[in-house]
Amino acid sequence: MNKEHRDILRLRALAMARETEEKKKDSPVIQLITFMLANEMYGLESAFVREVYPLREFTHLPGLPPYIFGVINVRGQIIPVIDLKKFFNLPEQGLTELNKVIILHNDQMEFGILADLVHGTQRIESDEIRKAPHTLKGIGFEYLLGVTKDKLIVLNAGRLLNDENIVVNDSIA
Repeated sequence: MNKEHRDILRLRALAMARETEEKKKDSPVIQLITFMLANEMYGLESAFVREVYPLREFTHLPGLPPYIFGVINVRGQIIPVIDLKKFFNLPEQGLTELNKVIILHNDQMEFGILADLVHGTQRIESDEIRKAPHTLKGIGFEYLLGVTKDKLIVLNAGRLLNDENIVVNDSIA
């Protein structure tokens, strides 16, 4: 390869590197809370997370759908807890001292979701989230924002909070 060809390739490589850096600057960064659920790593946008609370004591409530785990008392506030494994029909595991409740909230709704283990936080750029493959159909597909290259499944917390299927009808017949 002669010097002229090498110079052309070097200039192309530099131009491509600049384009990648410019894309990174344009892409907003998302802060995620990462957690384990049925041996898979999940993430939720931290803007919807009020807090992560240890699962110490909980109360099961009779007559509710199976995905309603129960309620917990967080500093005097009663918070319903959803078991996403049952809601998404994922394999179940027993409870351990590692289980946590991730409390989600928006202007209209607040509830907790049961997590097997909370890993921490992670910052990713929004363009790192790829659309979920269409082979991943099922009850949970509409709640997915997508999957990262590291196989982190990013859930749509806003959709979960606004879903009428999660709200238990509180009227008396």
